[in-house]
Amino acid sequence: MRIELVNTGTELLLGDTINTNAAWIGQRLAALGLEVSRQTIVPDGRAVFEGIEEAARRSGVVLVTGGLGPTNDDVSRECTAELLGLPLELNAGVMQWLSDYFGKRGKPVNEASRRQAMVPRGARVLENPFGTAPGLHMPAGLGAERGLHAHIFLLPGPPRELKPMMENLVEPILRGMIPDGDTRAALYLKCTGIGESDIVERIQAGLEQIGGLELGYCIGKGDVDVRLSGHRDLVEQGARLVRERMGNFIVSEDRRVIEEVVVALLRERKQWVSTAESCTGGFLVNRLTDVSGSSEVLAEGFVTYANGAKQKLLGVLPETLAMNGAVSEAVVREMAEGCLRTAGADHALAATGVAGPTGGTPDRPVGTVWVAIASRGGPTEARKLFFPGARDRFKLLTSQAALEMLRRRLLGISVE
Repeated sequence: MRIELVNTGTELLLGDTINTNAAWIGQRLAALGLEVSRQTIVPDGRAVFEGIEEAARRSGVVLVTGGLGPTNDDVSRECTAELLGLPLELNAGVMQWLSDYFGKRGKPVNEASRRQAMVPRGARVLENPFGTAPGLHMPAGLGAERGLHAHIFLLPGPPRELKPMMENLVEPILRGMIPDGDTRAALYLKCTGIGESDIVERIQAGLEQIGGLELGYCIGKGDVDVRLSGHRDLVEQGARLVRERMGNFIVSEDRRVIEEVVVALLRERKQWVSTAESCTGGFLVNRLTDVSGSSEVLAEGFVTYANGAKQKLLGVLPETLAMNGAVSEAVVREMAEGCLRTAGADHALAATGVAGPTGGTPDRPVGTVWVAIASRGGPTEARKLFFPGARDRFKLLTSQAALEMLRRRLLGISVE
């Protein structure tokens, strides 16, 4: 089944709005064992008609995002009706929804909003409890007289409206179109602490021997997803092989990133973590606070960029800094232990390094970093790592390494 995605909106082409919908839809379809064969971004106006027509002549399913609102540049509904030769008719159910929606706000349904209740004849209305514009599904048969045999779905642009509609209404329809939809599965095994080439070396040959199993890799933010899709029995067979050969490098099997996993583990254990950061400048604690519920597990975060701050806030000894330098095992250990002591947490993470592009020395080149973990009643462990490259990438990989140390500590796994 060939699927195309048409994203509408001049703001997407200008870069005023980042097109996050396309990535999210691609991930949702991949979980169904489906793939988007092509995606197109078109500006508002007549280009919407052309984009939908081209996709509908190539594909069996066309997903269109945006262009369903009340303004004059929202023309996805009108363009699709024209393409299929269908009259637009006022839908009583949608009109009642709009009347109730605006009535609660003390407003009448104006002529602009009334456009959203116009539905191509024969289309199915997809309810939108989070906005005023309903989605629409035009089954393949509606365009037969025009030589078009695609299912066309018109979806709202705002993610808060699109996502629940896609999950609750569109995906069940698509699943019913897959001949073996009830037996297909997709699984993402997220790995960290190991490069993509090493993962391929460990698992690919074995997975390729499982006939009919679809395999893919996706590099993420400091991790790599191993994607398995196909018949659920084949997926489980492949998953057993990956678990056996990747072992403790697997962070999750449900798309959760490492900070989500760590926060969940800390909540289960009713434990607290604090951070002491130099080269990452607060990026580590920022990742933790991106997770809902982190307030139950995150005690404090120290950004001790200057040596004086390391001494004042964390108790790093002046002689330790003088003898070893800020980027050293001795200093990162004292940072972690001082953070643990000051914050009164159960665990503390620390990082100090040379982010670059300046500041490197022959014995501490740009990209050198030390990370450490200290725990109440446990040993302090430190690792020296090397992440040359852009500063943002350096900070990401350093924070990933620190979170991985914490994950392994919480699970009783040795640091590798």
